[in-house]
Amino acid sequence: MTARNALLEDHSLLVRDGRILDILPTKLAVERYSAAAVLQRNSHLLLPGMINAQSAAGALLLRGANGNGAALERTATAEFARDGTLAAIAEMLKSGITCFCDRSYFPEETVRAANEQGMRAMVAMPFTDSPTAWAQDAAQCLTRALRLRDEYKAEPLISTAFAPLSANDLSDASFARLVTLADELDAGIMIDLHQSSLEIETCVAAHGMRPIERLWKLGLLTPALNAAHMVHLTAAELGMLQRTGISATLCPQADLRLGHGLPPVAALSAAGVRLGIGSGSAVPLGRDIWGDMKIIGLLTAAWDALHAATQGGAAVLGLDNDIGTLQAGKWADLCCADLSGPGSQPLSDPLAQAVFGGGRDIVSDVWVAGRQLLSGGELTRLDWPEVAARSAAWAARMNLRG
Repeated sequence: MTARNALLEDHSLLVRDGRILDILPTKLAVERYSAAAVLQRNSHLLLPGMINAQSAAGALLLRGANGNGAALERTATAEFARDGTLAAIAEMLKSGITCFCDRSYFPEETVRAANEQGMRAMVAMPFTDSPTAWAQDAAQCLTRALRLRDEYKAEPLISTAFAPLSANDLSDASFARLVTLADELDAGIMIDLHQSSLEIETCVAAHGMRPIERLWKLGLLTPALNAAHMVHLTAAELGMLQRTGISATLCPQADLRLGHGLPPVAALSAAGVRLGIGSGSAVPLGRDIWGDMKIIGLLTAAWDALHAATQGGAAVLGLDNDIGTLQAGKWADLCCADLSGPGSQPLSDPLAQAVFGGGRDIVSDVWVAGRQLLSGGELTRLDWPEVAARSAAWAARMNLRG
């Protein structure tokens, strides 16, 4: 899946030591290789694992709050973030996602949960001047972020990046410090940008310029920046994105749910901006990205949507050398979709029918680094009954009165 609309029929993919060894016609594979185990999936479409490039996994359980605003105060704990991440991992695996990016105030819990479950994760470590559950100020944010980064730098499934909460959240001095450090470490930076009109108006009032212009003046608009949402863009700002090479993670369902509108998907795609897809954090939406793919596909093409959910997602996270396409040498992060059901038949255009007619119900199998985490639609490693029970307990706790 490297050329546009490329689709191989009657082929086999071979895995060794967690990486893709070869892709070749099945008849030739039988002649050339002696496999220790063979899994046949007829009438299926094998895809690169999908990537949720903006998941808010640690906050998933807030959808159990039933609109209770006071629940936030009762759930700002590491345990809540861990249980939410586990529930999100279950949902994402069941929908074909093999890698996710998460920013929460308890990134250590995200790392531990993902690593224990064999899930690939990009952990975006919060960076802010204001006190949070993560740190008291920007200096402590960086200290804790560097410690976490060093602790997990040898783990193949875990990557890290810095995550300012917004363009309005940091002083010029803190942004300058972040730029210097990210450049020294060759680290990525992730930020919510131009999501709402209020965000833009606040920045203009405080700094005399729109958020993207402020980041440009501070030196943040580089290929290392992954900007989420990007709903409100002028033609000049679109050109700035194109010139500076930053990436954009689109969360159309979440932004529609929050009343912000849709990003200029077709214009961003035509400009050649690297695009990924994220579920965002809008309650009560889930953490799969099938609905987002449909929206993006309707505004561009099915291939563009599938590209953004796989290779594009890998690119915006800086992981495209290792995942995102089915190529020999890359990690075997795979999603298998069953196209034999009523929503896909009669089959004429598998890619388009998967994007526009598919959903988590067609995902049969998922592998991360060659390890099967979903088999025949069933989780193989994660204890879902236990996670579901803990999720229900949190919902009851959040809805206590008083």
